[in-house]
Amino acid sequence: MAKAKNILFIMFDQLRWDYLSCYGHKHLHTPNIDRLAKMGVQFTRAYIQSPICGSSRMSTYTGRYVHSHGASWNGIPLKVGEMTMGDHLRAAGMGCHLVGKTHMRADAEGMARLGLEPDSLIGARVAECGFDVFERDDGMKPEGPDGSYDPDGAKEYNKYLKARGYESDNPWHDFANSGVDAAGNVLSGWFLKNSTEAANIEEQDSETPYLTRRGMEFIEQAEGPWCCHLSYIKPHWPYIVPEPYHDMYGPEHVPAPIRSAAEYDNAHPVLKAFMEAPVGKAFSRDEVRNAVIPAYMGLIKQCDDQMGVLFKWLEDTGRMDDTMIVLTSDHGDFLGDHWMGEKTFFHDTSTKVPLIIYDPSPEADATRGTTCDALVECIDLAPTFVDVAGGKVAGHILEGHSLLPILHGKETETPRDFVICEYDYSGSPIANRLGASVRDGVMFMVADKDWKLVHCEGGYRPILFDLKNDPQELTDLGDSADHAEMIERMYDKLFRWTRRQSQRTTRSEEQLLVMRKESGRRGVVIGIYDENDTPLELTVHYRGRKVENHKASHRKDLVGE
Repeated sequence: MAKAKNILFIMFDQLRWDYLSCYGHKHLHTPNIDRLAKMGVQFTRAYIQSPICGSSRMSTYTGRYVHSHGASWNGIPLKVGEMTMGDHLRAAGMGCHLVGKTHMRADAEGMARLGLEPDSLIGARVAECGFDVFERDDGMKPEGPDGSYDPDGAKEYNKYLKARGYESDNPWHDFANSGVDAAGNVLSGWFLKNSTEAANIEEQDSETPYLTRRGMEFIEQAEGPWCCHLSYIKPHWPYIVPEPYHDMYGPEHVPAPIRSAAEYDNAHPVLKAFMEAPVGKAFSRDEVRNAVIPAYMGLIKQCDDQMGVLFKWLEDTGRMDDTMIVLTSDHGDFLGDHWMGEKTFFHDTSTKVPLIIYDPSPEADATRGTTCDALVECIDLAPTFVDVAGGKVAGHILEGHSLLPILHGKETETPRDFVICEYDYSGSPIANRLGASVRDGVMFMVADKDWKLVHCEGGYRPILFDLKNDPQELTDLGDSADHAEMIERMYDKLFRWTRRQSQRTTRSEEQLLVMRKESGRRGVVIGIYDENDTPLELTVHYRGRKVENHKASHRKDLVGE
C-alpha cells in the first residue's frame, strides 16, 4: 500500500448510523460497508452540524459551523466569500470534483455584485460550492401547483432515463420513484402507502447504480491528485426501491420505535411542536412505519451492494492502493422514533452519522479494523483532506480538526470536549405553530460523551439528556432542580463556543503574532515621553532631522509688513 494521493468522499443522504450491520443493526446486513470498516477506522461519535440537508452539507464542505457560514436552511445561499474544501484543496495541488448531490444554493446576488459570471471558471466554482462539476444531481424533481421545487433537479438523470426509453415528462418521478399497477397507473412514491411497491424501473437504471457508474466514469478519466465527492441521493425519500430490494424486508424486520408515552406527554413545547407536525403524526402510526422502513432498508441494501461494485472496481484497477475512502451521511432519519419523522431535531437518531475512513498508507496499518469513540464533527473532514493533500490547514478558516493523527494511531481523541449542532426553523411551519419570531426560531445542541443540552431561543427552558444512563434519550431532565449544576456546566460549554472568533478569516494566527511585533517597528510611537524611553532604532527617522523654521519665517514676514 502507498500513501493516499486521491480521496473518494462518499456521502449518502439521510442514512441512519444504526442502519448498518457494522453499527449493530440486527436484520440489515451491509457486508461491503462492513468490509470497509475492517480496512479502516469506524467512528462511533461522529456528529453533523445541522439536522437538515443543505446546512449540514455546507458545514461539511466549508469546514465551518452553521453560525459561521450562515447557510442555515435549505435554499439559503452560501455566501459568495465562503471558502470551501475545493478552494483549500486546489491551493494544496489537489483537484476537487462533484458527482451527485450538494443541495447548495448559489449566492446569485453576491456573484452579480462582484461581477462573477456563472459560466466563468471562478464563477462556476463559486456557484457549485467550490467543486468542479462532473455531474450534479440533487435528486429531487417534485412538482406542485406553484411549479417545480428544483427546476434543475435530476436534470442529467432524466435525460439518461429518457434515452433509455422511459417516456415521461418527469421520469424521475414516474419511474424511478413510483410504482405502477396492472392498468399502467402511476403509484406515486410520495404517498407512503406505496412504499411497499417496487419502483417501476430496471434496477440498473435506478439512481444509486446510475451514480455509481458516473463515479467510476469520473475516476477512470481523472488526472490526479483528486478528491471526488460521490454524493448519493438515497436512502432519502421518496421511500421506494426497485426489485429485488422492494420485498427483501417486511414488518417483522422493523425495529420497535424508540419512544415512550411519557416522553410525548411531558415533551418540551418546542419538541412537542415537532412531534405534532404532519410527518411526526404519520410516522407515529404502525402502518406507516411497516410500509416505509422495509423500503428504507431495501434502499440501504442497494447502496451497500453498489459499494461492493465500486470497491471491487477500485481494487481491479489498482486505485484502492492510493485512494483514501471516506463514507458518511449528511444526517439520519427519525422513522417514528421519539414520535417524529424526518430529521429536524437533535436526538442521536438524526445528529449522529456513520463515519468510516480507509487510509491506504502504511501509517494507518495499526488502526485498521478499529473503532474510535472520539468526539468528531463533520467539519473535521475538510482539514483532514487538506492534511492528506499535503497542504497547510488554515485554522483561522477551518474550524474542525484533522483526523489523520487518529487514523495513524498518534491520537485517540480530538482536541474538543463537546460537539455542536444548530437548527434554524425560522422559515418553517413549525415557527408559525409556536408563534416564534424569525429571531427566536433557532436552536442549539451542545453534547459531550455523557450529556446533551438543547437550547431553544424564545425564553424556553433547556432540554437535557443523560446519555450515559439514558442513551435512548427518552427522559428530559431540563426542568430538574437536581441537574441545575449540570445544565449550567453545559451552558458554559455552549457559551464558550459562541465566544470563539469565527469571522476573522482574512488573517491567520501566525500573521497576527507577527503583527504584534511589526507594528512597533513601523513608526507608530504612542505613550513615549522621551526618545530615550524606547529603543533608539525604533525612532531613527524622528531624530537628527533638520528643516526650515516656517514659524520664525512667518513672524518675520508679519513684522516686515
